[in-house]
Amino acid sequence: MKKYLLFVFAFCFLLGCSNKENKVKNIERAFYYWKSGSSFSTETSSQLNKLEVKKIYYKLFEVDYSETMGNFPYQKNNPDQYTFRDLDSVNVVPTIFIKNEIFQYNNEKSLDKLADNIVFLINKYRKERYRYGNNEEINFDYSEIQIDCDWTKSTKDKYFYLLKKIKELSKKEISCTLRLYPYKYPDIMGVPPVDKAMLMCYNLIKPLSQSDKNSILDINELKSYLDKKRSYPVHLDIALPVFYWTLWYHNNRFAGLVDFSSADISGITKQTKPMWYEMTEDYTFEYEYYLKKGDQLKIEEVDTKTLQEAISIIKKNVELDDTTTISLFHLGNSTLKKYKNEEISSFYSAFSK
Repeated sequence: MKKYLLFVFAFCFLLGCSNKENKVKNIERAFYYWKSGSSFSTETSSQLNKLEVKKIYYKLFEVDYSETMGNFPYQKNNPDQYTFRDLDSVNVVPTIFIKNEIFQYNNEKSLDKLADNIVFLINKYRKERYRYGNNEEINFDYSEIQIDCDWTKSTKDKYFYLLKKIKELSKKEISCTLRLYPYKYPDIMGVPPVDKAMLMCYNLIKPLSQSDKNSILDINELKSYLDKKRSYPVHLDIALPVFYWTLWYHNNRFAGLVDFSSADISGITKQTKPMWYEMTEDYTFEYEYYLKKGDQLKIEEVDTKTLQEAISIIKKNVELDDTTTISLFHLGNSTLKKYKNEEISSFYSAFSK
């Protein structure tokens, strides 16, 4: 009988341990900056300082391919000496988005050239040369490069080769983004040859595929990937969504994404079901969008309660190191207006509780 009780006690103890949430001792507070344009307003810098944000993943450019130009950068952000001036001791991580489609047009030789061009451009944007004279102003220093790419099983070998070349040429720490599917199935998708990976805990559903679900963050979808405790061969950091988007439908056809929240149009719409609204009058938004009465809007936002629930799931099922970067995507005026500073701070501190 004693042996039986001892066995039950040991089993319950182990079961309790397996359900225990990870607690991160040292949290590096971070934000992604994914906008076009390089300037931070004085108000934004002040809020980041109050939040004690110490790292900015700053998208410098994206990489695409065309037959005429080959691999080429676009949507460039060129920071200057004033961009990060008002931030307190912030580490800048130059971040490059690479379209997965480019790998079908590249071999190792052209990927060598691409890696060289990426490192060259990062260093070019790092410093600013005055038009007259040879003086240079350092815009930011960096010790890490992050590459963002939604690689697939068929492109992983070429993508991993490119990561290795960037590491070799830059002599910097290399990180990459990691979606939940390759995290759950590393045997299929491979493990990227990086120093660390950022687990992107959002955009789990294609936006137009399921009208009744929030494609940015759906808790049941998150649980389907984080269904048990796993460790990953590479150090993991965590990215959470604090952005929103609105899907606009005209005559029941998708017409595009529009940049406003439910609060922006509260007086000119009626809610028809969760996340869905109907225009009750014609409306022009900042001379950029002209919406007609009867148009449908699906507004996908993530509230604080949902984010805290997601954090709890992550803590239970993802093995995190004592020092982990928690990054919010992305930094913009709309984000800082939607959430109070106390709410944003809680998204970071929840990982240590």
